Amino acid sequence: MAQQPPLNPGDEAEPGVPGTGEDLCPDCNGTGKRDGADCETCGGTGKVTQGIGGG
Repeated sequence: MAQQPPLNPGDEAEPGVPGTGEDLCPDCNGTGKRDGADCETCGGTGKVTQGIGGG
C-alpha cells in the first residue's frame, strides 16, 4: 500500500479531505521559496491545504 507523503507544516489536513482545498502558501505567496531556500511552510510547493467553509 502506498504511503501518503507527510504533511507540510502549513497544511491543516491531507489533500482531498472533504471540507478542504488548496490555497497559496501565506509565507512565500505561492513561490515555494523563502530567503533563497525551499519554504518550510509549504515544503517548496507554494501551496497549502486549508479548511474551507464555516463551522
